[in-house]
Parts: sequence; C-alpha cells; structure tokens
Amino acid sequence: MQSADIAIAGCGPAGLAAALLLHRDGHRVRLYERFETPRPIGSGLLIQPTGLAVLEKLGLDAALKAHGAHVARLIGKAVRSGATVLDVRYSALGSPPRAGIGIHRAALFAILHDAVLAEAIPVHTACAITGSETGEGGRRTLLLADGRREGPFDLIVDALGTRTPLAPPTGRTLEYGALWASLDWPDVSELNPHALEQRYRAASIMAGVLPIGTAPHDARAKAALFWSIKGADVAGWRAAGLEAWKAQVLPVWPAVEPLLEQITDTDQLIFARYAHRTLKTPGEAGMIHIGDAWHSASPQLGQGANMALLDAYALALGLREGSDVADAIAGAIAYRRFHVWLYQVLTAFFTPVYQSDSRLTPFIRDRLVGPVSKIWPAPGIQAALVSGLVGAPLGRLGLR
Repeated sequence: MQSADIAIAGCGPAGLAAALLLHRDGHRVRLYERFETPRPIGSGLLIQPTGLAVLEKLGLDAALKAHGAHVARLIGKAVRSGATVLDVRYSALGSPPRAGIGIHRAALFAILHDAVLAEAIPVHTACAITGSETGEGGRRTLLLADGRREGPFDLIVDALGTRTPLAPPTGRTLEYGALWASLDWPDVSELNPHALEQRYRAASIMAGVLPIGTAPHDARAKAALFWSIKGADVAGWRAAGLEAWKAQVLPVWPAVEPLLEQITDTDQLIFARYAHRTLKTPGEAGMIHIGDAWHSASPQLGQGANMALLDAYALALGLREGSDVADAIAGAIAYRRFHVWLYQVLTAFFTPVYQSDSRLTPFIRDRLVGPVSKIWPAPGIQAALVSGLVGAPLGRLGLR
C-alpha cells in the first residue's frame, strides 16, 4: 500500500519500535506522549529471543547486548524445603545458542528513543490522549485532554498500555503485584550474575533478583530486586516502614542482604500493579491496539515487552502486505492472534502457581515441577515456554 499518515500513541517499547519500523517503510509517522519528557517506568525486564529478533531487525541488538546482562539460566527454589522448583537453561533450546538479556528499562528506552530521534521522527510531548473519533473516509483524529485535536490520520496505533483511553475497559486487576527496585550489583555476593533467581514461600511470597546490566550514564552493573505483595497491602507496608519489611525479606533469602542495605527510602521501591486483559477486537476502523493495550497479564519473565515488540513487527508486515489500512490491520492481527491467545492462556494458568493464597498448588509445584523438569523432553519444553517460542511466533513473522 502507499505511504500512510500514522499516529502512534505511547512511547513505550511497542510504540517506539513501531515508529522505527513504519518510518523506515516510508510511512509518515508521529509519536504522541503524555509526559513533558518521555521516560520509562519500572525497573528491569528480560528480553527473550523473541524480542531480540525484532531488535536485531532494527539494528539495535548490539546496543542492547552492550548495556544488558547475559542471562543463561532461570533458577527458583522453595524456601522451606530448599528444593529447586524451577531450573530452566536456554542451552536446552539447542542450536543456534540462545539466551535472555536482562536490561534496565531506562537503558532499553534510551536505545529505542535515541534511534527515533536520530531518524527525526516527530515526538509530540505533553499530549494527554482522551480518545479518538472517526471522520470522513474512515480517517481518525486523536482527542487531547486540553481540547486539542490531532489529525486526521490514516491509522492510529494504540500503544498506551493496560489503561489505554482508546479502548473500552476489560479484564481484571490481579490481586498480587510487586515491589521493584534497581540497585547496584554487590561487589561480593552469592547471587548468580548470569541467572534470574527466585525464592518462593508457598505462592504468597516470591522474591527475585535479575541482573540488568548498566543504566544510562552509569557504568556500574545493576540488579533488579522484586518482592510480591498484594495491592491491598501496600499502604500497610508503607506504614510499617522499611526495617519491618527487610526483617520479612531476609529470612526468605539471606543472600539479598547487600541489596537491601542499599534501600534507605521507600521511594526507591516502585509498586507495579498487574492486570489480566485481552481485547476481543484489537483492530477497528483506522486503529489498532498493540502490546498491553491489546493484551496484558502478570509479568511472566518479561513476556509483555517481548510480545509488544512482536506486535510492532507484525503491524509493519501487515502494512507492507495489505492493500489498504483495513487489510493491513486484519493482517497484523492474524499474524499475532494465536500466539497472543496461547500465552494469555498459559499465563492465566501459571500465575496462581507462583502468586496466590493457595496452599495446595505450591505444595504440588514444589514436589512435582523440579523433579519432572530434569526429565527429557521437559528441559526443552520449559526453555521454549519461558523464551516465548512456543507457538512458533518467529516463523510466522519470518524472523530468525
């Protein structure tokens, strides 16, 4: 199809990647962001082979690897028994060798945002989007909180995340969220610098440490520390104070003490709330929803960001192959629908296994998952699950 006028709402990984892909295909792209200065939110995430394949197409994989941490393994242990509940090695995926890349969200944002600025893609800031409306010929206009109207556009790409105002509310907020902090990797530590490690007490307590490489303008290696907590308990956590919380964390995982010592203010910890939602109709006249605006779930090893990158690439393919905007939207959704459905189902199934008040589920998990994971073909299946490769999403998109 011919070059289109495209508005992308949101400067997260999905929006920035989509802007680069569509701009390079010759479309007239504008990015809209509600902040005065675009910035990332959160601590760290794990780029899987799926997301890396898209970043390779963008020519940004070298920068990602330079700032990120090589993660070869995922290790989870039960606190009470000491049993290994989760042991996933990327080497089980066979050849070519694959790995995860732990990355600071600020570093991933900087890599993508700098590329957008280098290609002179317009970024409009301080634009709080409240909705859109369809006009003549199916073209859409963005509506802003201050009364301004932007457009019309041939296509609006909604990358505004779970609480997007461009889509009807759906799904449910999950009871458990997590506290996150980005900290310096300790000079002396028992923690594995090439593994995502987790500790579980039943399913109501989960602690984790992910190596995330370096942040922008800081050459020291970082770690992302996370701690599961119910959204309803956050106010009580703040009222009790840091020392009470640290006294709860240390018996669960004594090795994280060097990280806890760096936390002197509750403002260093960000509470992340999660929702499980899937739009039944991710595409409509002149608009497509991608990333968390289409599908969101509990943070299963960074799948959200990786799925969003795949969505952006699918949209680029849809526009390359479609005869018009409607055809392009339908094509992009067709590329992604099965993989999105599959991982939404898997996430809904596995979330209670690691974050819930259930007693029976973690009892079975601790006694079954660890031993079974060592028996062929379980190692390869587990590695494919956590890396996002189940359902062959790369093959569908023609990615390596």
